[in-house]
Amino acid sequence: MTTETSPAAPARIALDPFVADLDGESARLRAAGPLAAVELPGGVPVWAVTQHAEARQLLIDPRLVKDINVWGAWRRGEIPPDWPLIGLANPGRSMLTVDGAEHRRMRTLVAQALTQRRVEQMRERITKLTADLLDALPQGAGAPEVVDLKAAFAYPLPMYVIADLMGIDEAQLPRLKELFEKFFSTQTPPEEVIATLTELAGIMAETVATKRSAPGDDLTSALILASEDGDHLTDEEIVSTLQLMVAAGHETTISLIVNAVVNLSTHPEQRELVLAGAADWSSVIEETLRWSTPTSHVLIRFATEDVRVGDKVLPAGGALIVSYAAIGRDEKAHGPTAGDFDITRVPENRHISFGHGPHVCPGAALSRLEAAVALPALYERFPELELAVPARKLRNKPVVTQNDLFELPVRLGG
Repeated sequence: MTTETSPAAPARIALDPFVADLDGESARLRAAGPLAAVELPGGVPVWAVTQHAEARQLLIDPRLVKDINVWGAWRRGEIPPDWPLIGLANPGRSMLTVDGAEHRRMRTLVAQALTQRRVEQMRERITKLTADLLDALPQGAGAPEVVDLKAAFAYPLPMYVIADLMGIDEAQLPRLKELFEKFFSTQTPPEEVIATLTELAGIMAETVATKRSAPGDDLTSALILASEDGDHLTDEEIVSTLQLMVAAGHETTISLIVNAVVNLSTHPEQRELVLAGAADWSSVIEETLRWSTPTSHVLIRFATEDVRVGDKVLPAGGALIVSYAAIGRDEKAHGPTAGDFDITRVPENRHISFGHGPHVCPGAALSRLEAAVALPALYERFPELELAVPARKLRNKPVVTQNDLFELPVRLGG
């Protein structure tokens, strides 16, 4: 039987830890077929699903689970505990890391807390934060010509929103920014990996303890109070869920806003459509999610038995990542123009960039809401906004899981 370490295994595509050419790398993954042999930073061999139809199938396949103990390389001790991406592969007990009945149990309890009504109640807060951040952008005589829109707008908006939603003390945000930078990075020194995970968990545990003693009108308090037939989430489950939602809740939205601005700046004809009212902002958001998805690769699912994908086999004990950056431009799913950014594609735009199946992202509605408030407000205030450098000079962070720029230098215009 073919295994991940078999000499007969196909040559692996090594994911660039510095993400110098995500589009080119994604094209190579698609060309390798729906199941590509991949090497993660640190020399960790996995498989990647790279095409839309196969991803939809695998994301609902019960033979693929989140239990890291199924992973042969983990059981054999081949994955060191200080591997920089271990926090993404084994992030603690939450609905992200369990399957079946346990996943349904936790998802039900989380759904009681994260209701559509609670998300919609955030609209007023998001609108106010957006206006305040736009007011604070440097303008007028003496203002710098170039502004880092990511640092000044796209980053703080989702971070303040998620802190407000979860009831996290805003005084913790600067330190959380530093910790999450290390959490996602491929370049975090091994000696800092465990310390980073420990401190993150400590901040989340402190938040849970505070809310248990003094509940508020926030999601952490709601998670503590959620009950199904007398069942409650444990503190460990709440801490891991809180960390998961803070991590995903700010990173995804930051990249969604940043990537939308880049896409509109590099496709002026599309920008004119939306500014003229010939297309709506939801079309910009959905096409950005497909064409330059915020999450490039999601780690990791593990095969409980051999799973055939196309002409290849994901072996029992093997690890699978979902390569959304490749999947979003699959011509089999999106036609011969899949490589084009085209906001008129909607409503036919049926991407799966927030996932599919039981583990679909529970925060998708909040991320869409933030972008739907932020983007039109930004362009209403600064309709002449443009990139201050050619798009080819924008640099990605060393984060293989996120389509994430270091900075977004822009000129705001008149």
